[in-house]
Amino acid sequence: MKLKLGELFCGPGGIALGAKYASDSFEKQGCEIQHAWANDYDSDTCQTYALNFCKHDSSSIICEDVKKLKIKSLAPIDCFAFGFPCNDFSMVGEQRGFKGEFGPLYTYGVNIINHFKPKFFLAENVGGLTNSNQRMAFEKIIKDLRNSGNGYNLTVHLYKSEEYGVPQSRHRIIIVGMDQNLDKTFKVPAPISKVNYRTARDAIECPPIPRDAANNELTRQSQRVVERLKCIKPGENAWTADLPDHLKLNVKGAKLSHIYKRLDPNRPSYTITGSGGGGTHVYHWSEPRALTNRERARLQTFPDNFIFHGSKESVRKQIGMAVPPQLSKIIFESIIKTYLDIDYEHIESSFNI
Repeated sequence: MKLKLGELFCGPGGIALGAKYASDSFEKQGCEIQHAWANDYDSDTCQTYALNFCKHDSSSIICEDVKKLKIKSLAPIDCFAFGFPCNDFSMVGEQRGFKGEFGPLYTYGVNIINHFKPKFFLAENVGGLTNSNQRMAFEKIIKDLRNSGNGYNLTVHLYKSEEYGVPQSRHRIIIVGMDQNLDKTFKVPAPISKVNYRTARDAIECPPIPRDAANNELTRQSQRVVERLKCIKPGENAWTADLPDHLKLNVKGAKLSHIYKRLDPNRPSYTITGSGGGGTHVYHWSEPRALTNRERARLQTFPDNFIFHGSKESVRKQIGMAVPPQLSKIIFESIIKTYLDIDYEHIESSFNI
């Protein structure tokens, strides 16, 4: 059984790679999720996706604004995934919700579902989704997804990535919808562990990153930043560290906890983000420097042979916006098990909708 996958807001391919890993787990059962098409507006991101999934024929990757996408020209699909942009729902931003530029973009995913009526879909967004516009945005999205296509049985859960083998504290809401005509309901897979998490040191040092690894260039730090980092202990940031006066930040307003924050090597990383200015690049626990993009990619569970296209800052953005393939793999494995009526260990979902 081969299931064709379509993607909106595909990013560099975290969801697609997880789907591939999950398919490998069910090779004996003959169940495979295959790439059909993918869409993103960013050229570097699309080239990264092509480089890793469609090296010889990238015609199935549509690089354009989703608002201009011609749905009727897309190949048929059996399943669908979209990590709709989170900027207007993020706890870090202003949480403009539907009032922001990105908030309404989920409706293009609904349009795809209405047109193709896939057997199942996966939608991903930040935990702040439930807080935007007094929760009205969340409830509206759930209603629209449930009533799309032929109607879907929805399972909504706040996944803590560190509980699923990702060496990073990254919390995301993932909505899985199963076509109600299948009479199946997805169950949230049980965490791998709630105690023994993979640590930042595990990810970055075990095994060591090859010297010739792609996307592993160092970022040059100013002498002042180097001095500041030397005064910040692992796990501390510019506000919690005991900095001498000449190295303290003169910033008014919010004091974000990740500014010049150094990783604690014995804990999962804090959330890898795709944007931010000085002091937001994630910093090594023992060396006075920002992480390389390859180190960031490891914290997102991308393998070293996954090549990112673009400038250093473009690659940083791609990595930070991606869904960790390890988390995607576990969810797709559970979706396939649900589809094949195979039992698996599960827990109650975070939301009773």
